Amino acid sequence: MTPNPLLGATILSIGGCSSALCYTPQKKTRAWSWQTYWLAQAAVCWFILPWIGAWLTTPQLMTVLAETPTRVIVNTILLGALFGVGGTAFGVAIRYLGFSITYAIAIGISCVVGTLFTPLLSGELAALLVRTGTAWVLAGVGVAAVGILVSGLAGWLKDTDLRKSDTMPEGFHLGKGLLFCVLAGVLSAVFGISLDVGRPIAAIAAAHGAGQFEGNVIYIFSCGGAFISSAAYCLFLHFRHGTLGEYVKLPTGSQKAWLPINFSMAALTGLLWYGQFFVYGAGQVRMGAYKFTSWAIINAMVVLFSAIVGLLMREWKGCRPRTWVALVSAFILLLVAVGLMTYGNYLGSMQKTL
Repeated sequence: MTPNPLLGATILSIGGCSSALCYTPQKKTRAWSWQTYWLAQAAVCWFILPWIGAWLTTPQLMTVLAETPTRVIVNTILLGALFGVGGTAFGVAIRYLGFSITYAIAIGISCVVGTLFTPLLSGELAALLVRTGTAWVLAGVGVAAVGILVSGLAGWLKDTDLRKSDTMPEGFHLGKGLLFCVLAGVLSAVFGISLDVGRPIAAIAAAHGAGQFEGNVIYIFSCGGAFISSAAYCLFLHFRHGTLGEYVKLPTGSQKAWLPINFSMAALTGLLWYGQFFVYGAGQVRMGAYKFTSWAIINAMVVLFSAIVGLLMREWKGCRPRTWVALVSAFILLLVAVGLMTYGNYLGSMQKTL
C-alpha cells in the first residue's frame, strides 16, 4: 500500500479517541462488582469482536488460520496473555487514581517501551537510523515521552489541589494506584510486541486479499490471550467473593431493572476498546518505513483525549492555575510530538519513493 503518513496519523488519532473513551461507560453501571463488569467487557473486546472483525475483513479466514505456523500463534497468544494482565491492572488503577493520572503514567511507560522495543526486537533499528526522517521520528518519540510526563505532572498537581480543597474522589489511593499503573504500563507495551510477532499472520491474510485490514486477524490471538488471563483473574475473584450470580440477578429495588443497562455499558466499553485496534491496523499500514511509530502516535493521542475526558467528567474541578498550565503544556507537547513523527514518516516514505 502507498504510504500516506498524514492519513495514517489521522486514523490512529481516531483510535486514540476510542481508547480514551472506552472505560467511561463503567461509571454508569450499578450493583456490579469490578470483576463482573471487567469480565463482561473483556468477553466483548478480547474474544467476541476480534473474531467478528477478522471474519468480516479477512477473505478465506479459515484458510489463513490453517496456513499460519503454530509457533507464531502460540507466541502471539502468550504475549497477549501478558498484555491481559496489564489491561486488568490498568482497570484497577483507574479505580484508585481516576482517568487522567492512570492514562498519563501507564500509557507513558507503554509508549516508550512498546515503540522502541519493537524495531529493536525485529533487528530493524540499525537500518532505520540511517534514513532521512529518523531524527524527526526520534524527536517526536522523545517529545511524546516528555508530553506524557508533563501530563502525569499535571495529574499529580491535580491530586495535591484536590486534597487541599477536600474534593478528592471517593476511593482515591495514590500508592496502590501507582503500583498498578507501572505494572499496566510495562505489560501493556507487550501488546505492540505481540502485534509485531504476529506479522506473519497478517502477511498470510494480505496474500488472501485482506488489504488494509490485514492486521485484524492477529487480534484473534493477541486479544484471545488477553481474554484468557483476564478471565482467569476475574473468575478467581468471583469465586472468592461469591459474585458470579451478578450476571443474572441484581439486588431488589430500583437496581433490579438495571441489569440490561449494565450489559449494554460493558458491551459499549468492549466496542470502544476494540475499535481503537480495528483502525490501528489501517493506520499502521499507511505509516511507511516507520510503522513502529504507530504505537507512539496512538498512545500520545490516548493520553491527550483521556485528559479531555477527565475535563468533561470534571476531574479537574477545583485545580489551581499552575495545574492548568501543566495540563495545557501537555496538550501542546503531545500535538507537536504527533506532528514530528508524522513529518518524519513523510520524509521516510519520500526517500523510498525517490
